[in-house]
Amino acid sequence: MPVKWGVIVIDLQGDFTEWKRGSLAVPGSDEDYVRDVENATRRLKESGIPVLGTQDWHPPDHVSFATSHAGKGPFDTVSVDGKLQVLWPPHCVQGTENARIVMDNNLFLAVVKKAQDPMTESYSAFQAGGELERILRVNGIGRVIVYGLATDYCVRATSLDLAAAGYLVVVIEDLCRSVSRDTAAAAVDEMRREGVRVVDTLEEAIEEIHRDRS
Repeated sequence: MPVKWGVIVIDLQGDFTEWKRGSLAVPGSDEDYVRDVENATRRLKESGIPVLGTQDWHPPDHVSFATSHAGKGPFDTVSVDGKLQVLWPPHCVQGTENARIVMDNNLFLAVVKKAQDPMTESYSAFQAGGELERILRVNGIGRVIVYGLATDYCVRATSLDLAAAGYLVVVIEDLCRSVSRDTAAAAVDEMRREGVRVVDTLEEAIEEIHRDRS
């Protein structure tokens, strides 16, 4: 596995932020949080680490939307192909204003769009048709710093898939926000069990990089 480091910023989109009054806003995702993420990302990029982004990019009839299921409302559950599916308010619909990434897009080397198949939920950017893995490989990246929205869903799923594929993964909790404390705590425990390094701050992640390079 290559030794170069990279950054993956998960789903920092309007519909997931309180700042933009998103339809599925994650608690604590105000403008200050977004600016903290942007500043941390700029600092990492300026240190020479390539930055990737991910972006939910749903069709308007996506299977995860409550509006796609008669008689169902947001946060109800249904079975899809034998799996339990939480239903969400429509969010991050392709081409809409709040599907846009709300930080400086010039920081990104590339942005991977995910969950584009109307019949398939995909919290993990690693499952977006293999695009993320191709970008990591072509850039020689084998170690990744991950943060964004939300800890208990897309951060968790992407990090677990990366770790299972052999990548060294460091998640920065201070630069994440979660849907709920309970599911976030369970997600952090699961990530740690599967070999993901979960740290509190950007400074701790930078220390991990320095130790790895020394």
